[in-house]
Amino acid sequence: MSPVSTIVTTERLVVRDWEPSDVAAALAVFGDDRVARWLAPAAEAVADEAEMLELFEAWEREQVRQDGDLEEFVGRWALARKDDGVVVGALVLRTMPPHDADLEIAWQLAPEHWGHSYASEGVRGLAAWAFEQGAAEVFAVIRPGNERAEWIARRLGMEWVGETDKYYDLHLRAFRLRPSDLAPPDPVTTGMIPVVKATPPPA
Repeated sequence: MSPVSTIVTTERLVVRDWEPSDVAAALAVFGDDRVARWLAPAAEAVADEAEMLELFEAWEREQVRQDGDLEEFVGRWALARKDDGVVVGALVLRTMPPHDADLEIAWQLAPEHWGHSYASEGVRGLAAWAFEQGAAEVFAVIRPGNERAEWIARRLGMEWVGETDKYYDLHLRAFRLRPSDLAPPDPVTTGMIPVVKATPPPA
């Protein structure tokens, strides 16, 4: 695989390339049915580390590394804690089919790391990076019933724009984020107060 690079650093997290040693942590995300059931495009839970490594290789092949160019863009990164390097989840930024016109931002966290505001902190940082590269807006497309993801989207300042069948052959709920809408970091993610268990709607 190519040398690992970090594209975003936040108060507690780094957004960086995947590397082979992350395979067990990635499997804790994509091998868990509580995560896989909500993926768009639809996908089965990853069965084992061998299959996860195959996905790593596929992701690297499709990764686009053109600074400042978000057309036909695909980026997949690990979301890791800055203090100890533990991978807590995954972030994605990609133009969506069918026309590669809308830029999606997506997130997946291992269930053991839910409730610490890692998703909102990581997505906020990645969205800010996308806006710095010239993106005018990003979208989150969420499968109906995924109240946890909708809670995070609204916490970030995303606006619900309706339901759609346009993407991934799925019926999805679309949320849009523009630079002026991006909510500032809350005290939890700036370290001003201790991290406490969040209480979003049930998964």
